[in-house]
Amino acid sequence: MKPLIIGVAGLSGSGKTALASKLAPHLHAEVLTLDAYYHPQSHLPLEARARLNYDHPDALDWPLLSAHLAALTRGEPIEGPVYLFDQHTRAEHTRRIAPQPIFIVEGILALHHPDVRQLLDLSVFVTTRDEECLRRRLERDIAERGRTRESVLEQYASTVWPMALQYVLPSREFATLVVSGEEPLDESVAAVLRILKTRRAATA
Repeated sequence: MKPLIIGVAGLSGSGKTALASKLAPHLHAEVLTLDAYYHPQSHLPLEARARLNYDHPDALDWPLLSAHLAALTRGEPIEGPVYLFDQHTRAEHTRRIAPQPIFIVEGILALHHPDVRQLLDLSVFVTTRDEECLRRRLERDIAERGRTRESVLEQYASTVWPMALQYVLPSREFATLVVSGEEPLDESVAAVLRILKTRRAATA
C-alpha cells in the first residue's frame, strides 16, 4: 500500500518542526526534514559556507529528495542525508530510513517545489507572526547552533526574511490546512488528525 505523505511548511521559527514532531507519534510516522537535503558544501571553506543563502530553493537538492520520496512510495528503503549545522554541510554518514505507512516532510519550502507537492497527500502550513518567528530563531540558533545574536539578525535581514516573502509565504496557497503556530500545539495536532480521519472515512 502506498504510504501517506504529509507536508508541513511555514516560516523559520513558525513551529512547523514542533508540529511534525508532536504529530509523528500519533500517526507512527517518520519525519523527513528538508534541512537534511541542503547541498553538500565540504568543498568550500567554513567561512564561505556560512555566507551561503540557505533560504533560497536552489540551496536544496530537490532531485535527491524527489527520488527518495518516490522510492519510499514504492516501499523501498533510502539512505537519508544527515546535515551538520555547525559545519554547514552534510555528514559523511547517512540515516537508513525504512518504508513506513506515513511520512511527514517538514521544512520552510516543503510546499514550494511542484515535484514534491505532487507526492503529498496532505499539505499543512503553519502561520506565525514574523516577529515571533524571529524571537524563536534567535533563541534556537544561539542555544543549539552556536550562533551569535548579531549573525542571526544579519542572516535574517539579508536572506531569511526576503526569501520568506518570495518563496515561503506564497506556498501557503498550496496548503490543504492552515494552522496557527501560536495556538496550543495540541490544537494543531488535533486539526490534522481530524482532516485525516475525515478523509479516511470518505474513502472507506
